[in-house]
Amino acid sequence: MQTKIISVVGARPNFMKIAPLAEAFNQYISKGHSLQHILVHTGQHYDRKMSDSFFEELGIPEAQYNLGVGSGTHAEQVGRTMIEFEKVLMVEKPDWVIVIGDVNATLACSVTAKKLDIKVCHLEAGLRSGDMRMPEEINRIVTDRLSDLLLTPDRISNSNLIAEGVSDDRIQFVGNIMIDTLEKHRNKAGALKIEDIIQRNLLLDESTKHSVDHEFIVVTLHRPSNVDHQENLTALVDFFLQEVVKDTTLIWPIHPRTLQKLKDFDLYDKICKSSNVILLNPVGYFDMLKLNMSAKIILTDSGGLQEESCVLGTPCLTLRMNTERPVTLRENGGASVLVGEDIHKLQAEFNYLKQHQIESKVPELWDGNTAGRCLDAILNYKS
Repeated sequence: MQTKIISVVGARPNFMKIAPLAEAFNQYISKGHSLQHILVHTGQHYDRKMSDSFFEELGIPEAQYNLGVGSGTHAEQVGRTMIEFEKVLMVEKPDWVIVIGDVNATLACSVTAKKLDIKVCHLEAGLRSGDMRMPEEINRIVTDRLSDLLLTPDRISNSNLIAEGVSDDRIQFVGNIMIDTLEKHRNKAGALKIEDIIQRNLLLDESTKHSVDHEFIVVTLHRPSNVDHQENLTALVDFFLQEVVKDTTLIWPIHPRTLQKLKDFDLYDKICKSSNVILLNPVGYFDMLKLNMSAKIILTDSGGLQEESCVLGTPCLTLRMNTERPVTLRENGGASVLVGEDIHKLQAEFNYLKQHQIESKVPELWDGNTAGRCLDAILNYKS
C-alpha cells in the first residue's frame, strides 16, 4: 500500500530544511519503494530573491502546489493558508503532512491537517525561547501539541517536550536537518570568492570594484524587535558606524523590510556615506554560507545563522533577548552569545571576540545525515 506524504514550506528558513528531506524521499522512491511525496509551497515568501533562487540553488523539486498566500498580518497569512491548504488535502488525502520549523504555514497546515484526521509530523520540534511575545513561539507550541510525530534537533528540545507532558513514543531525536544542507554544499560555497559575491549582489549601482583583502564582519537583521523600533535600529546603526567599521569592513545583506525601515528612520543615507559598509541585496544560500564561513564575526538575529555559525565555528553575536536554540550558545559549547538590546554588552562582546579565538563544538547528530533518520522515523511510526 502506497504512503502519501505532503511536505509544506512557507518561507526561506524552511527551504534549507526541505531540500535534504525531498532528496531522501526521492532516493527511497527510486529504489522501488511505494511512496508518493507532494511538495506544497504556501507562498509566504513571494519575493524571488527570498524564494525561487533557493529552490534553484538547492535543487528542490518544483512544488506541485503553490498557495500564493503572500504577505499580510499573521492572522491573514494563517487564515488564507488554512483555506487554500484544506482544498489540497481534500483532493490529495495524504497519510502524512510534514510541517517544518515555526513559520505561519507550520501552524496553519498542522491545524488544518488535524481537523481532517491526517497525521502530522513536526520537523524541528521542541524548540522553545520562553518568550510568548514571539509569534514563532506560539506557532511552535501549538504545532507540537497537535503533532503525532515530533522530530527534534537536539536533546534540549526533547527535554522541553517531556516537561510539557509529551509522551516519549511521539518524540524522535534526529538531529538538525539544516546541517545536512550545509555539509552537502560546504565545499561548493567555500570555493566562491568574496569579491564576486559582493559584485553580483551589490545593492547600490556602483562601478567601483570592492576588494576585501582583510577581515570583515557580516550583519543580518530582520526581526521587528530590531528594525521596527527607531530607537533600537538607530542604536545598532550607530554602533556599526562608530565601532565596527573603525578598522574593518561591514558586509550587510539587507532584508527588504530592514531596508524600508532604514529609509523611514532617515538612517539609510547615513549608512551609504560610509566607505566601509557594503550593502547587498538578499543573497542566495551559497553566497550567505561563504560569507558566514569567512567572516571574523557575524552579528545576526537569524536562528538559522546561529546554527550554521555553531558548526562553522564563526563567532556569533545574537541580537536578540532570547533564543529557541540554546544549544548554539557559548555556555553550551556553541559559538553564539546573546546580547539582546544592550549596546554596552554588544560592544564588550564584540571587542572580546576581536581579540580572542573561541572554540565551538558541533552538537550531537548535527552530522549531515538527519534526513535519513527523519524518513525512518516516519516510515516506522506506529500510532
